[in-house]
Amino acid sequence: MRPVVVVGDVCTDVVAVLRGEPAPGSDRPAAITTRGGGAGANVAAHLAGLGVPVRLAGCIGDDAAGAGLSAELGGAGVQLALRTVAGTPTGTIVSLVEPDGQRSMLADRGANLRLRPDDVPAPGPGDHLHLSGYTLLDDGPRAAGLAALRAAVAAGCTVSVDPASTGPLAGYGVDRFLEDTTGSTLLLPNEDEARLLTGCADAERAGLALAARYRLVAVSLGADGALWVEGTTVVHRTAHPAAVVDTTGAGDAFAAGLLAAWLADPGAAPADVLDAGLALAARVVARPGAR
Repeated sequence: MRPVVVVGDVCTDVVAVLRGEPAPGSDRPAAITTRGGGAGANVAAHLAGLGVPVRLAGCIGDDAAGAGLSAELGGAGVQLALRTVAGTPTGTIVSLVEPDGQRSMLADRGANLRLRPDDVPAPGPGDHLHLSGYTLLDDGPRAAGLAALRAAVAAGCTVSVDPASTGPLAGYGVDRFLEDTTGSTLLLPNEDEARLLTGCADAERAGLALAARYRLVAVSLGADGALWVEGTTVVHRTAHPAAVVDTTGAGDAFAAGLLAAWLADPGAAPADVLDAGLALAARVVARPGAR
């Protein structure tokens, strides 16, 4: 199995699964849990769980949360390249989950914004780089993300990029993001991100437009499954059945499952690669938390 270097955020997720109807100005029942999160850490943890050799490059604060997350990820089999940033808290994400499983997030990225180019290990022969788009969408870690991507492309490594989130992506600029990620092998947007990046109203058309820029595109469609687009070929797979509890981290799980299958056999049928991602996503949405 080819080794993977993941560059991205390490965070604590505070997940509040809300009950009942909204109650502005009053109380609303919720089941609240605290778990490990961060897009980069989620992908790395899932890859390790699937037996993929994986190293995670990122930053944590000099606090109990950072120490706990390091211990958790190391215990899960992730090789750690995490720098501790003095005087800065570890990132925290508050996820508010509605009864139907949809969520909104409040982000304090903390030490993740302090990532530097020298925090990312140099790619080795045959490595794969997975870059979380969050690394590019803020001026703090952007130089590190760009340096990692350029070094991987120069070394002949394959590269996957997750655009991360429509809000920050729109603020950052579509053209800027597309230029930054030139040379990437595989783009992993969700449907909304694919539409934003192309201006296309239809997910399939958006995937085809992106496939004119990237060799491979995998578009996650939530309850509608996912698309694999290569050139002018489009493969659709339906979502795996799941009793949805929390969609937090579903995209990260999909990315990890897909990557593990694709890296194990780059010639595998696209339907099988998509199914591997969808299967892991279905397991994750059936419980609170991203991993």
